[in-house]
Amino acid sequence: MIRPELRAALQRWREVLVGAAVAALGLWWLRASGSGFFQVLAGAVALVGAALSWIGYRRLRFAGAAQGPGIVQVVEGQISFFGPYQGGFIALRDLDELHLVDHGRAWMLLPSGDVPVTIPVGAEGAAALFDAFASLPGMDMKALVRARDARDPPATQVLWVHPRRAGARTTLTRAH
Repeated sequence: MIRPELRAALQRWREVLVGAAVAALGLWWLRASGSGFFQVLAGAVALVGAALSWIGYRRLRFAGAAQGPGIVQVVEGQISFFGPYQGGFIALRDLDELHLVDHGRAWMLLPSGDVPVTIPVGAEGAAALFDAFASLPGMDMKALVRARDARDPPATQVLWVHPRRAGARTTLTRAH
């Protein structure tokens, strides 16, 4: 029997742990193999494991530990948010701007010609937004993670503007 809090911690860290295990296997295999093809293959396995671990760690940092209201789903390029007082749907292809608002507590997704969708960063399933945001053209994921991790974030940060609107002024003043 595994205690519930340990099970929850292992669940949160599973991607990092699986990547580390693959990297360790690759390093062990590298040490045990002679030279030639198998050594190159073992080195590749170790690098893939390290990459998986790094990506898992970035997702873990992105998700954070905060609990917020609502549920987020990302299915086939559409972000859905079901909140206690508000909600909304937005297709990634319709997204014009991405903001981090309320001193880093919520994402604001501004679609072209529609109502903005505000999602608490700690909403259940919000970790899926990492991959959704990574698919946006020209998104700087390092800047996104830094903004999310900031100790004293500003009230509002513009994190991404669609390249078709790059020269246009941001529209944070829209009603939401």
